[in-house]
Amino acid sequence: MKEWWLQVGLLGVPLLAVYLHIPPPQPSPALRSWKSSGSFFTYKDLNVFYRDSSGAVGSSDVVVLLHGFPTSSYDWSKIWEGLTQRFHRVIALDFLGFGFSDKPRPHGYSIFEQATIVEGLLRHLGLRHQRINLLSHDYGDTVAQELLHRSLPPLLPFPRFLSGSMTQLLPCLSQILCFPGWGQFLGPTRSPPRRNSGIWANSRLGSIHCVTRTFPSFSILQYINQRKKHRERWLGALMSTSVPLHLIYGPLDPVNPHPEFLQLYKKVLPMSTVSVLDDHISHYPQLEDPLGFLNAYLNFINSF
Repeated sequence: MKEWWLQVGLLGVPLLAVYLHIPPPQPSPALRSWKSSGSFFTYKDLNVFYRDSSGAVGSSDVVVLLHGFPTSSYDWSKIWEGLTQRFHRVIALDFLGFGFSDKPRPHGYSIFEQATIVEGLLRHLGLRHQRINLLSHDYGDTVAQELLHRSLPPLLPFPRFLSGSMTQLLPCLSQILCFPGWGQFLGPTRSPPRRNSGIWANSRLGSIHCVTRTFPSFSILQYINQRKKHRERWLGALMSTSVPLHLIYGPLDPVNPHPEFLQLYKKVLPMSTVSVLDDHISHYPQLEDPLGFLNAYLNFINSF
């Protein structure tokens, strides 16, 4: 028996070595075009990719798009042109470790760092005092919640929450969240909380039912663990903010099943408005139904 496992191990080593040296596939023409129309800025000697398009004449509104896991800013490609017809500037980045941005290894990836990178990008673009509209999806929802937390008044009492899955739900959002007029947030901010081991537990993709699995502290997947560790911080941001909230939801989403997710969302955040798309729309509504998604978002934005 020992000899059998030894043979398997000896065979596996060269196969793994070959696999690790297989060159990645070449980007499609659409992805190459996406990259060529973007730029890079530097964050701590690391290159972060972003796109910044000028759009509607006469408007001063800016929208920043925060993509999900495990994709990139290209998630917004199908609605990009439509957004430029409404907003003065449309901005999206590839988070560190994603898309065309650098992917350092090992690296202590964190939601806090990604939020700081968003702040750094907006400083880089001269938008320090500009009011910003946030449009986020999946992983980007948690980054948006951290940004909202940093913009809360420092003396605001920190709320307490109900126990159980309800406290885990909203930091695990994986549909589209919209935050209009979230702005002038680059002043004094609160630092991320201290952490000891770097190992936490939470759901894999942000569903209502969170699982207790941990990931190495240098893995990009550690955001899953951070969601449970800091759920009160990020749920508190949604419950405490005065910024209007809007959810665009696809009922066929297996990550946030219908109708349980929607019922719980409305119970926890009754002040938020909601757009429910057609029954066949799932986890990526901006790609599956770009026109319906864009109409839902613009109807919300234009209501102010």
